[in-house]
Amino acid sequence: MKLRLLDKYVLKELFYPFIFGVASFSSIFIASSMLFKIVKYITTYGASGSSVARLFMYSMPEVINYTFPMSVLLATLMAFGKLSSSSEIVAMKSGGISYYRIVAPVVALGFIVSMFSVVWAEKVVPPSKYEAKRILAEEIKGDAKPKTQEHVVIKTLSGNTQRITYARSFDEKTGIMNNVTIEEFNRNRLSRVQTAKTATWENSQWVLQNGTVFTMDEKNGIKSRASFKRQVIPLNTTPREISWEQKEADEMTLGELRGYIKVLERQKQPTSYYWTEIFMRFAIPLASFVFAMLGAPLGTQRQRSGSSIGLGISVIVIFVYYGIMAFTTGLGKGGVIPPFLGAMSSNIVCFIAGVVMLKKADY
Repeated sequence: MKLRLLDKYVLKELFYPFIFGVASFSSIFIASSMLFKIVKYITTYGASGSSVARLFMYSMPEVINYTFPMSVLLATLMAFGKLSSSSEIVAMKSGGISYYRIVAPVVALGFIVSMFSVVWAEKVVPPSKYEAKRILAEEIKGDAKPKTQEHVVIKTLSGNTQRITYARSFDEKTGIMNNVTIEEFNRNRLSRVQTAKTATWENSQWVLQNGTVFTMDEKNGIKSRASFKRQVIPLNTTPREISWEQKEADEMTLGELRGYIKVLERQKQPTSYYWTEIFMRFAIPLASFVFAMLGAPLGTQRQRSGSSIGLGISVIVIFVYYGIMAFTTGLGKGGVIPPFLGAMSSNIVCFIAGVVMLKKADY
């Protein structure tokens, strides 16, 4: 019963600083970048109030996702700084409660926030970011999207047959795709591959020109081969729809990223950039957990007291964390180091530091 009261008391001390952290860090993000961009859109493009408001709303989930780890760190520093300065932690230890048991609620909270953030980053951030890009390009800039795109991938499903159409380049204005490969999967097994130099949009349908059809067998590979000059393909997506369906890596869900990686691997294209993006979807949320481990011993230092000190330490830790992340993710996306290491290095560093500091604080 005593330990349950302890958990409630510690969590209560964490709650308000956490909410304050989400609000304050979100405000910093908004003031430092979003407000300037919004003013630019209004003055340069004459954006309407409704378009700007929706752009702002769809941009917020990504901002909030970044504030979760920062807010956990700030809340932990402020809560344990307060408990330490009022000698409450000393009193708890005197009552026979170990330091690890005292910090258990904040570590548990960090883990829960991390798990929630993983779901948030997968289900909320990608679609909202994609919609924000659409509003910006279509409604504010007046469809100012570049007409020519590289590495276009279109996924379609018809019954048990899935088709993945890949084009090396695509021009929306002329309605032409170049160096096209179409892979057909029947019940998740590759059954047919079509290749063509071009695919053109004619009479509301896509026509392959100068291509080859390969019938595939799971055991023996290529079963048959035939050439053609013109062939209509069952792809009902218009050039404009293709143009907008192409997403950046940070606008894709994990499933879309994995599917795109498989296509790139079949095309012998590098995939480090996208694997790093996948691991980043877990790295940033996990920062809440490692920040909780790091914040508790930092907050219990005797000289740490006051919200201003907690905020200052938060800024330093966050700066170091994201500095390491920016450096290593760049290396990971470029294929210099393994993608997992590129995405997770900052978490690994902070986790090790947190474990060491927790052991020291227990003495």
